[in-house]
Amino acid sequence: MRIASLQEGVRLALEQVRNNKFRSILTILGIVIGVATVMAMSAMITGIRSSIMSGIEAAGPRNFIVARFDYNSVRISHHGEGPPWGNNPEVQPAEARRLERLSHVRAAIVDFMVYAQIDYGAHRLENVQVAAEGAGWNEFTTGSIVVGHDFLPSDVAASRPVVILTVELAEKLFGQLDPIGRRIRMDGMPFEVIGLFRMAENIFSAGMRDFAIVPYTAALKYLNADRSLLQILVVTEDGSTQDQAMDQVMAEMRTIRGLRPGDPNNFALIRQEEILDTFNRITLVFFLVMIALSSVALLVGGVGVIAIMMIAVTERTREIGIRKALGATRTE
Repeated sequence: MRIASLQEGVRLALEQVRNNKFRSILTILGIVIGVATVMAMSAMITGIRSSIMSGIEAAGPRNFIVARFDYNSVRISHHGEGPPWGNNPEVQPAEARRLERLSHVRAAIVDFMVYAQIDYGAHRLENVQVAAEGAGWNEFTTGSIVVGHDFLPSDVAASRPVVILTVELAEKLFGQLDPIGRRIRMDGMPFEVIGLFRMAENIFSAGMRDFAIVPYTAALKYLNADRSLLQILVVTEDGSTQDQAMDQVMAEMRTIRGLRPGDPNNFALIRQEEILDTFNRITLVFFLVMIALSSVALLVGGVGVIAIMMIAVTERTREIGIRKALGATRTE
């Protein structure tokens, strides 16, 4: 009896689909669009997270940063009060040289960012990002020099005005000309192009196509750079763990700055995964809104199904009434 009732239900459902083809197509289309939208949004979010993880891991999962403050935990101050890290001393290049001598540290690279106007002939680019770096910077940066060469420790020591351009920036300035050996002007000062750099493809590279790299000493001497946000990129020695390197760096920094055992650190050590945690906090609400909006399409499709079912039942109300009047039961 139950099988017969199920067969009757299937027969009636198929009959409604045949009789209301356009209505059925719209309902199915709504459900398909809803499910596809939710799946597409979920896939996009997963892809973004994977790209960010790949970018961070490419920079070295065991590497970390020594900075004046932890910019992952910055809070807006109120009542005119300065930030809690305002009294922290600036990170100094001499501290990087001390850290590089540690047994668990392979490289300690001075790093900060400035912006400059770049001119070559009739071409002028405003507010170009300029990475001021110490020697060995490419150990902490994803990508490679494709033409020319990197600057040397002697270039850093002598504050030599040399520059490495990204391939994209060089094309904007020189077109089809070979840029190696040519001189550009950065904030009016001549810099010799010695190499071209291409970023590795990841989610961060899309927004960092046009930038230049110069020795940090040249940036301080010629580009009127602000050294208040100078930081040190620490590359962990092969065979050492990140925790070993961080413990050693923390002890050395406290010694350099004369901190007593009870004094808090007046600097910050920032792991790569902490940057990912900050990204997760910033984008969590955005991702939730995306999922909620995409779920609306699925909800609309579901409402459409319910509406079709109600219409089908309403259309058969008279038929059902006649059958019951003739003595039909629920299973007939």
